[in-house]
Amino acid sequence: MIPVALTIAGSDSGGGAGIQADLKTFSALGVFGTSSITALTAQNTRGVFAVHAPSPDVVAAQIEAVLSDFRVGAAKTGMLFSAAIIEAVAAALDVAPDLPLVVDPVMIATSGDALIEPDAVAAMVTRLFPRATLVTPNIAEAAALTGARMADDLDAMERQGEAIRAMGARAVLMKGGHSAGPEAIDLLVSAEGTRLFSAPRVETRHTHGTGCTLSAAIAAGLAKGQGLEEAIAAAKTYLTAALGAGRDLGLGHGSGPVHHFHALWAR
Repeated sequence: MIPVALTIAGSDSGGGAGIQADLKTFSALGVFGTSSITALTAQNTRGVFAVHAPSPDVVAAQIEAVLSDFRVGAAKTGMLFSAAIIEAVAAALDVAPDLPLVVDPVMIATSGDALIEPDAVAAMVTRLFPRATLVTPNIAEAAALTGARMADDLDAMERQGEAIRAMGARAVLMKGGHSAGPEAIDLLVSAEGTRLFSAPRVETRHTHGTGCTLSAAIAAGLAKGQGLEEAIAAAKTYLTAALGAGRDLGLGHGSGPVHHFHALWAR
């Protein structure tokens, strides 16, 4: 039976991030994708121009419909616009307390536009972090969550990762894609210690949806029964290739999307 994953995130009308990126990633990695849409955005590679959030009840109903009918192997969250939506998501997931959950604490789009209301951050920390298998902040999100300066070395990344893990998450993947240097280094912080995941940095403007894609790829791995470190390593390899192939797509006039189906289209 094909593995099933659930994405709980916002819709990107430009197709490069959010629900669209997640479902493409699931499909590319051999996982059947289901979804709960938490926001509609008018968005392209240049920015976010409008946001409409559905009622929390509708967000929860989508999750409940999926979980009552599909054997979901893992879930991930992305854009969760408001505290009320986060409360609804957490309550809906209570029926599946053992479901592996990847929380991507989406706060700001690649374009710099805000994707969450200020009071929603506290709700995300208190309601979702304690049940998260993994939280995946980039260095800007980690700084916002911890109130620290943006990490500029691995020691600072580890300290902030530990601070976020102390908020209740079982593990934290500190993403270094926005930092400098020839290597893009992500740092996993867990009860077992720390582990580095490194890949050559891809010089490209096609970075739209990278965080969504990575967290979705990790969730896909967990849905297939991979251990956490194995899922992260495979997701890192997949994203690195998608970043490089995104240059060949050449889509959009701003921060273009990665190429989610690079392996399939190359055949």
